[in-house]
Amino acid sequence: MSVGELAGLLVAVFWAVLVTLLAVVLVRLSKVLREATVLVSAVTEQAVPLLTDASAAVRSANEQLERVDEITANVQDAAANANALSSTVAATLGGPLVKMAAFSYGVRKAVSKQQAGVTLPQQPAERDALARMIRAEVRAATAPRGGLVSRIRRAVRG
Repeated sequence: MSVGELAGLLVAVFWAVLVTLLAVVLVRLSKVLREATVLVSAVTEQAVPLLTDASAAVRSANEQLERVDEITANVQDAAANANALSSTVAATLGGPLVKMAAFSYGVRKAVSKQQAGVTLPQQPAERDALARMIRAEVRAATAPRGGLVSRIRRAVRG
């Protein structure tokens, strides 16, 4: 055998080993590709129902949020109505309540003076003067000085 024939034989053996190794790699690669294909199809089969369920959950959440928005709007309307009602009641009952408090204060003062032994004047001029003083005190107690709450507090305190 010559050197050229030996070199040709070595190259042929090298190519045979290389082709064998490549064939083994290709066989394993084809198995991996088949398994990847099966895995992708399984994931696809399971992902479609999951996406459908997720879409249904999102739709349900949107419906619930719309209901909550309606409830919030109704509560806001109810709060506005309650505020208007309290303002109306305060405006309607505030004046008479202050007058009643001032009147009861005057009655209490008169009763306490009568119980203390103070007698009412018998002369008509003195009675008129006393009546004018009482009216002036009632007007002063019911005169508008600030808001409704401050008038009620002043009337209650005396």
